[in-house]
Amino acid sequence: MIAAREQDAAGIEGAALRDSYSRCRALAAEHGKTFHLATLLLPAAKRPFVHALYGFARRVDDIVDQNPDLTDDERAEELIRWSEDFLVDLEWGDTSDPISRALIDTVARWQIPHSYFADFLESMRMDLTVRTYPTFADLRTYMWGSAAVIGLQMMPILGRLDDDVRWDVVESHAIDLGLAFQMTNFLRDVGDDLRRGRVYLPQESLEMFGVDEGRLRRGIVDESIRNLLAWEIERTRGFYAAAEPGIELVHPTSQDCLRAASTLYGEILTEIERADYDVFSERVRVGQVRRATVGLNALRGAVTARRGTVTHVPPRPTAPA
Repeated sequence: MIAAREQDAAGIEGAALRDSYSRCRALAAEHGKTFHLATLLLPAAKRPFVHALYGFARRVDDIVDQNPDLTDDERAEELIRWSEDFLVDLEWGDTSDPISRALIDTVARWQIPHSYFADFLESMRMDLTVRTYPTFADLRTYMWGSAAVIGLQMMPILGRLDDDVRWDVVESHAIDLGLAFQMTNFLRDVGDDLRRGRVYLPQESLEMFGVDEGRLRRGIVDESIRNLLAWEIERTRGFYAAAEPGIELVHPTSQDCLRAASTLYGEILTEIERADYDVFSERVRVGQVRRATVGLNALRGAVTARRGTVTHVPPRPTAPA
């Protein structure tokens, strides 16, 4: 079984902990197909920890968006309650939650700052209280917690090219890539987000092109909406361009994973253009053939990068007394 081999390589022991990592891996495979494909390009010993980060984010997302029988206020209360329990468990270093268990183990091994998770949870709370963002600066405040810190969470696991590369430089590029991915999601999911009562495109951008929320809700792609989306696509491509130099600064065994993810997510923008900016009728996707081609090419590079390389994984920390 692939999951068991990955956990063996990562030195993950104990039935409960291994089950937690397996759950996170299953969530990534089911819900984050591009993410999961890119993760397969990492050394086996690092994959479980990336799965744990995804599993945690997915667990929170389910609280925010997957409880249709609850009101927003009830979901907010549940999220606040769950977040407070999680942050206490994170500080303590252990938990009974079957998803959080893997994440807490990952955080302890890789010395990931706890503040990143508090910031993420704060942005997820905003999803239940904030419907629109007046300016891009306002949106970027939200994206710090929803996207930028996710790139920062990943960096200790992905590693640097060598000790001469400054962490702050790598982290700056990681933030840009996180913002690029998040903006791509916003553009692809305009229709879905509207159905949830949210508009992530800045109001200042809508006003610039004479678009209001009612016009978006009609779902008719006219010239104003095309121009709006084209404007935001170019902004998003700027983040991809700013992030690209950082790929060469991470450890060689992580570069193909990042490059594949950046390529496939970036091509979602191209697919939006090919669909004549129709982000209302159905979810725009990169085709399976293209995904397979990018994945296979990246796999060749990843296999070459791993030759003669031993992946260091920090040992599991001592359990709390």
